Amino acid sequence: MQLLVFRALWGMTGPLHEQVERVAAAGYDGFELWPSQWTISRQEMIKLAADHGQKLIVGALIAQKDEIEPTLSALAAFDPVRINLHSGRDNMSAQEAAAFFEEALRVEAQIGVPVGHETHRGRILFTPWTTAAFLRQFERLRITADYSHWVNVCERLPDDEADALALANRRAVHIHGRVGYEEGPQVPDPAAPEYAAQLAWHERQWQAIRSAHEQAGPPVLTFTPEYGPPNYLHTLPHTHVPVADLWRVCLWGAERARAVLR
Repeated sequence: MQLLVFRALWGMTGPLHEQVERVAAAGYDGFELWPSQWTISRQEMIKLAADHGQKLIVGALIAQKDEIEPTLSALAAFDPVRINLHSGRDNMSAQEAAAFFEEALRVEAQIGVPVGHETHRGRILFTPWTTAAFLRQFERLRITADYSHWVNVCERLPDDEADALALANRRAVHIHGRVGYEEGPQVPDPAAPEYAAQLAWHERQWQAIRSAHEQAGPPVLTFTPEYGPPNYLHTLPHTHVPVADLWRVCLWGAERARAVLR
């Protein structure tokens, strides 16, 4: 099985072509972004990625059911490796959320691109138990595993949700490899020894996802060390100065993923 490591453009600055050049030079396999945040055309985006030997993961926020088909169709036109969605809202009723996923799965079957619904705060899949309920209801539903949010929402490393974690790990098509901790979705530096327990917990989940991929047969596992800028990244009071270098943190996460998921 092949591991592909992507760099989220979140937090990077400068013209898009310079960002992609830097990502490619750093050895990433591709980059991840939301096309709606950029003004260049789809054709230009595809060419930019190809010119630098980069693959694409694209994403979007879809808050309502009627946005699903046009959004997914537009994203699939980028010929991405994966599509990552911020799906719905955490205040949807169970019936509203089920209708959302029914429509998403209908469209996903037509576009031929793996879609991961992200386990993100504020979205439908914001807890392990909510996610498990929908994964049991919809056998074809797949997730982007960003468990940093679950650690934050649960305010613990949720080992007491072992069944939900095992199910989620089997259904993950993409990993957002950010280490969260009990009081927030992003540790300042995952290499810091004070976060060793949190790092180890996340890596156990990522390794379980890899094992599930190997057993199920998908040829590619995608991983993005999706650490973000302030205010995700901690800052010094009164100064807004980041306490760590975001580029180095992401690069460390990429190198670590290649070591533990090879």
